[in-house]
Amino acid sequence: MKTAELFVNCLENEEVRYIFGIPGEENLDLMDALLESKIHFILTRHEQGAAFMADVYGRLTGQAGVCLSTLGPGATNLVTGVADANMDRAPVVAIAGQAATNRLHKESHQVLDLVNLFEPITKYSTQILTPDIIPEVVRKAFKVAQSEKPGCCFIDFPENIAGFEVNKLPLKRQSPLPPEPNRLKVQQAADIISEAQYPIIIAGNGVVRSNSSDALEEFASKLNIPVATTFMAKGVISCHHELSLGTVGLQAEDYVSCGINRADVVICVGYDIVEYHPYLWNHNPECKIIHIDSQPAEVDEYYIVEAGLIGDIGESLAKVSAISKRHQKPVYQSLKRHIDEHLHAHENDANHPLKPQKILHDLRSALNPKDIVISDVGAHKMWVARMYQTLSPNTCIISNGFASMGISLPGAIAAKLANPDQVAVAVTGDAGFLMNVQEIETAVRLQIPIIVLIWNDQHYGLIKWKQENHFGRESNVAFTNPDFVKLADAFGAKGYRINAANELLPTLQRAIKDNCVVLIDCPVDYSENLKLTEELGHLVCPT
Repeated sequence: MKTAELFVNCLENEEVRYIFGIPGEENLDLMDALLESKIHFILTRHEQGAAFMADVYGRLTGQAGVCLSTLGPGATNLVTGVADANMDRAPVVAIAGQAATNRLHKESHQVLDLVNLFEPITKYSTQILTPDIIPEVVRKAFKVAQSEKPGCCFIDFPENIAGFEVNKLPLKRQSPLPPEPNRLKVQQAADIISEAQYPIIIAGNGVVRSNSSDALEEFASKLNIPVATTFMAKGVISCHHELSLGTVGLQAEDYVSCGINRADVVICVGYDIVEYHPYLWNHNPECKIIHIDSQPAEVDEYYIVEAGLIGDIGESLAKVSAISKRHQKPVYQSLKRHIDEHLHAHENDANHPLKPQKILHDLRSALNPKDIVISDVGAHKMWVARMYQTLSPNTCIISNGFASMGISLPGAIAAKLANPDQVAVAVTGDAGFLMNVQEIETAVRLQIPIIVLIWNDQHYGLIKWKQENHFGRESNVAFTNPDFVKLADAFGAKGYRINAANELLPTLQRAIKDNCVVLIDCPVDYSENLKLTEELGHLVCPT
């Protein structure tokens, strides 16, 4: 068979269902081989959109998402999405065509050293220089991408290699099981927890990746220890659970910080420094940190671990809780009540433009517990992370490692492909939306029903928020927008504009029933940003 056919067979062996991308001259053989494959090629309108789709698909499924480009400018367009996947711990395999090997040794049209370009932003970056190594290269790329901590792998595929004849087969797939936690470390952690006066849990995205949400909830309930989550771990414990204290991640002190500041033991479960740096929450030099994860802790002066349990997260939690003392004092009940009251404070607000709190309340009301929200990056991300009430893991996707704008629209397309029975909503600012607006055509063409909820304020809102905090004025962050309703119509999608606060909930409900691509233009009142800053600046802990 042709090398390109073997490559496709290897992808099928990895159970690849979708490839997101844009073909070029250098992957003609590969694209032709895909016509005989059960793999669906999702033709996107920009390579960055393809990489973001692979990113979110990998994060939601645990199976590596795959994106494809041609050489040169096509490959460089993948860079932002690849870096985002790698730092957000989403498994992705990125593939780029390359010029023939007989012109890689010299200056040549569109030729870049792609292996070295992608090396700093991937876990593994390689080039195929002979057909015989393809089964090993593909198997290694998927194994490395999907192993803890997940990330992106890159394969450079020269066009002449793709046409060679080869006689090889894909390699058997193998996945190692995580080890059991060390018995002595389990006892040490249990002793520390049992002796604690004010223990608290910070749960990170590793809980989601290891499918340990139920184990975490059982651990917390059995020992009566409250739980705060990072942005990327929203939903690992339901926001309605009596022990849920919401999310940590704002650089300012928040109400959940009251619990962390009081804690004498912080149990970090599946926590990753890239999500929320410990210098922002570890202010007590006497506080003891317990690290429960599949990987050892990063070295950091604010993250000195008293006891570290490395291995299967669910198994670690079960073993520790089995021999730990249950805590009886309801020391965080008043804090929990205050946080819950804060979440519902503006649900009946009638102002227009709409307050962020009102938008998120109506969005939550319109969606089922398992429906999926993909947040873009900007001022709205802070509100989504802080106030969107999440009931299950992987139903509120926030990029908070690399945190790139432009992810939500392509991410919603991937979410709908990964979970066709759930509603997928891209929550985005007007700036982030226009960074990958072209993917509306992809969704319309492929009849992938998604809802895009645009928070319209005609500013780079997060930067404006920070500028006003630091200098009392804004600088070069304002812009104008097209008519989003007309834009939706031009793409063949539906568009709605919110002209009063009481219109949002019925519009969202109508958009769900429409079951097509829908854009909702929702004006937002970001004066709430500075009010929140002032409120948190004068924070009095309700404990």
